[in-house]
Amino acid sequence: MTIRDLVPFENVEGNFIIKFKKPVQKYAKGYGFQLNIGDDSGSIMLKYWGPDNESRVNEIYDSLSVDNVIFVKGKTTVYNETISINVDSMGEIRKLKEGEYNLSEFVRISEKDMEKMFSTLKGFLNSVKNEELKKLIESFTENPEFLEKFRKHPAAIYRHQGWIGGLIEHTINMMTICESMSNLYPELDRDLMITGCFIHDIGKLEELEVSGSIKATEDGIMVGHITLGVIMLEKKLKAVNISDVLRRKLLNITISHHGQLEYGSPKLPAFPEALVVAQADMMDSHVCTMVDFKKNAQTESKFVYSKDMGNVYLE
Repeated sequence: MTIRDLVPFENVEGNFIIKFKKPVQKYAKGYGFQLNIGDDSGSIMLKYWGPDNESRVNEIYDSLSVDNVIFVKGKTTVYNETISINVDSMGEIRKLKEGEYNLSEFVRISEKDMEKMFSTLKGFLNSVKNEELKKLIESFTENPEFLEKFRKHPAAIYRHQGWIGGLIEHTINMMTICESMSNLYPELDRDLMITGCFIHDIGKLEELEVSGSIKATEDGIMVGHITLGVIMLEKKLKAVNISDVLRRKLLNITISHHGQLEYGSPKLPAFPEALVVAQADMMDSHVCTMVDFKKNAQTESKFVYSKDMGNVYLE
């Protein structure tokens, strides 16, 4: 039973992960609390309606933590046109032990072959001929811990490629777009664009973490992946002693890859290759989001409204 499939006023029995908690509060007949729970299809609010025994309800509440996987037995309801789950004395909330659940139920995994994607990424990186850029790439790829993290990391929490293997998938898509642009515009520096695609989102390795769900780290919340990426890149640039021209270009690619100031980039793309990387990033992220939205719409309507994309045509 997945959250995506829930309908109002039906019995619910399933495993879910806790995303956040709201404290115990008094209500008319007793004490209760709320949890935001999720699986790989979405999230929903759970309301626990406990007895008039504050210490007992607090005991249940304290036994549950963010990222715990729980078994839930309750019933769906609707309030303000939003489905939620109610659990009362007839229901159950129980923390599960390792081995009682499969983590893939709660975190999406790329539908693409992970080994093939990794091989494709290595092919792109090995094709870079510029010696300075090769040294920079190797300064990252010679670190097994970095490589393992890069190949499994998500690209986002909720939006494009928000799943295990999402970052490498997004990176390869961008490299493919940049490859096509270099064929259309031979004057573009292909090596610089391929390298730029590789390093543009490295800050997400520090911005996001995967436990029972994909979530932001403290550095991700306070600093953000663009700044974190620049910090990581600067350390490598100093170590490989790269030229000032390439250093500035790589930094501009990283800083400007959101394309617009209002989208979070502190600087705009300052040269054609940076512009192509930014546009490739935007194209892949937007197309991925719309394709995924359309695939999971689960409706017979011709259009479904998204606050990010407007009316999406499903036929």
